[in-house]
Amino acid sequence: MSSASTPSHPDWSSTGFATRAIHAGQDPDATTGAVVPPIYQVSTYKQDGVGGLRGGYEYSRSANPTRTALEEALGAVETPAGAAQARGFAFASGLAAEDTLLRATLRPGDHVLVPDDAYGGTYRLVARVFGPWGIEHTAVDLTDLDAVRAAVQPGRTKVLWVETPTNPLLGISDIAALAQVAHEHGATLVVDNTFATPYLQQPIALGADVVVHSTTKYIGGHSDVVGGALVVADGAELPGDLVSPAGTRGLADAVGFHQNSSGAVAGPFDAWLTLRGLKTLAARMDRHAANAAAVAEFLETHPAVTQVIYPGLASHPGHELATRQMRGFGGMVSFRAGSEEKALAVCARTQVFTLAESLGGVESLIEHPGRMTHASVAGSALEVPDDLVRLSVGIEDAADLIADLARALA
Repeated sequence: MSSASTPSHPDWSSTGFATRAIHAGQDPDATTGAVVPPIYQVSTYKQDGVGGLRGGYEYSRSANPTRTALEEALGAVETPAGAAQARGFAFASGLAAEDTLLRATLRPGDHVLVPDDAYGGTYRLVARVFGPWGIEHTAVDLTDLDAVRAAVQPGRTKVLWVETPTNPLLGISDIAALAQVAHEHGATLVVDNTFATPYLQQPIALGADVVVHSTTKYIGGHSDVVGGALVVADGAELPGDLVSPAGTRGLADAVGFHQNSSGAVAGPFDAWLTLRGLKTLAARMDRHAANAAAVAEFLETHPAVTQVIYPGLASHPGHELATRQMRGFGGMVSFRAGSEEKALAVCARTQVFTLAESLGGVESLIEHPGRMTHASVAGSALEVPDDLVRLSVGIEDAADLIADLARALA
């Protein structure tokens, strides 16, 4: 810890990831010494005279101590070592976070670049909610920098939206190179870091302005809470010459204003559950990644599988970039079964892998993206192969996971 630390509020910025995830924003309770932040299940706060707020709290839509603890922790784990603290914001869902960010950064007539392999919910929000509002978008292969440059509309492209790895085809994009392209055109670089998590990848260190998370997934980690987050880099500004409703060019100021005005915030119990999950993120991700690697290697040798997509395999086109950009390769594996009929059959036969949407929990899940999570992109540039199967590899015993897939593929 730095010399600026005090016993009551230590500075964890120079410590390792796991230490920050457990301690940042989570000082023992000043009244009781409780080592876990309390759940402040409260809507309003007594004022010591008009405007005399205790700790800045007046109403829990605007701020709640449990949510504050989570937001500080999220900012800490996404902040590169030695950098100024990023600012975290916690929301009721990942899409609530995305909606708030897009409202803060875009105006009718603006243009957004999105991956041609994006989460279906993100595409639905951009195309079908913001489209009628006057926002145009282009889906582009973000692994092709020439294609990205060609797709930029100077003066109109305000946001470059990145997923890496992508959902569900696990494409790997060069964050630093895309940051350069975005910033050359005065655009904001947004990186959805849900699949990688801040443990495996830190986009702000590579030039991202904003990081997005569905905290429902790996950060929560137990399939028992829905939430989302934005983490804004220190000093990040709004795209173009936009000024926020707060009267500044600061991106964090704009996000904070919209978060309070729209109100889709994380409730105190949801924030507490998410904070609990964050504490074990490093340990869980090591196990997720180890199991996923074992599953991918098994699938790559199976005759019923026509293609395995996992960044940790040398056969993956983004393997070398992922090795440079990430600490590990994550817990998501996709594969192709040769036909939609075969893919559906595999999904129906597993027992350890549960047929369900979502991902990132301790239990292993299997799904058919074309019929489930990505049904909303059917017929678009983002349509996924109909024989694709997506696995969220959990932390069970790897031998049991492999045996389960072997039975399902037989």
